[in-house]
Amino acid sequence: MTVYTDCLYFKGDLPCGPHKESGIHCKGCPFYRKTGLKILIIKLGAIGDVIRTTPLLRKLKEIHPDAKVFWLTYSPGILSRNWANKVLEVNQENIEFIKQIEFDWVINLDKDPLAISLILRVKAKKKSGFVIDEWGNASPISSKAEEHKWLTGIFDDLNKLNKKHYVEEVFDMCGFDFKDEEYIIEIPQNKYEWNIEKTKKVIGLNTGCGGRWTSRLWPREYWIKLAKDLIKENYEVIVLGGEQEHEKNKSISEQSGAKYPGYFPLNTFISLIDQCDLVVTSVTMAMHLAIGLKKQLILFNNIFNKNEFYLYGRGKILEPEFECGCYYTPICENNCMQYIYPKKVLAEINKLFVKSL
Repeated sequence: MTVYTDCLYFKGDLPCGPHKESGIHCKGCPFYRKTGLKILIIKLGAIGDVIRTTPLLRKLKEIHPDAKVFWLTYSPGILSRNWANKVLEVNQENIEFIKQIEFDWVINLDKDPLAISLILRVKAKKKSGFVIDEWGNASPISSKAEEHKWLTGIFDDLNKLNKKHYVEEVFDMCGFDFKDEEYIIEIPQNKYEWNIEKTKKVIGLNTGCGGRWTSRLWPREYWIKLAKDLIKENYEVIVLGGEQEHEKNKSISEQSGAKYPGYFPLNTFISLIDQCDLVVTSVTMAMHLAIGLKKQLILFNNIFNKNEFYLYGRGKILEPEFECGCYYTPICENNCMQYIYPKKVLAEINKLFVKSL
């Protein structure tokens, strides 16, 4: 029997899509597409980091439409199988699997020990990104763009001078021009019935920032004040967060009158954010979800270079009214987030909705 193992749709262990739809076999199949490049992306990272790298898939599919794209990650659930042909969770089995394939191009965008050592052990005609050096540290492979991304990661003064956002830097490292390619997030078919008044503009207040970078936390009393003021101006207000913020969010809801539906698994949380017209958040996974879902965004930033974030023209970055010394530090001794005032946030939300009308 003729089997086209080089077809882009061929899976090897399961029926391909065309066969499932029509019952056709390989010989004479009108859907046959010869696989072009085999490309491996190594972007392990947290969910937010993976989300903000997904525009690269759009560019790869544009330039190499018949490429077979593999992606190795700790967060496989967030990636669309319509854009990445093989999404591989980081485990020993999948690491051994990719070591047996000869790729045309491997792109490693992480600088952690597993990523920089693995790229040496994967066979490929071309490699981009970061690799391990003789001292066990991350090092740029070859290009000026890789060196730029490396240097801005190890020197704060160079990082502060950087004018490029993250997606642009990734595109540069791959030799592409960034042309507003959007994030890729698939909205889950969730049948959850949200108790949300959709006749009003819906504002999501994402109150957490994870446990590591508590310097990004906005004061609880400010969330309460903002929620009350938004409700007075006839907005529908939803409090967002994970399990870590549960008790805080219940308190904010009780004291402000904002709705708090609870915390949820990732797919349900995506569905909840999709109910919002605008999200207020610090730099978190929810920020990247909101960008990917094309929501208006008020982004609080105090410890990062604001040029790192690209909102696609849908929002505003707010920073404290003075420059604090907490750049890239987990804890802010000055608590500088208190200098982003609820009154300012409310004014910017109103401006964004006037602008979008």
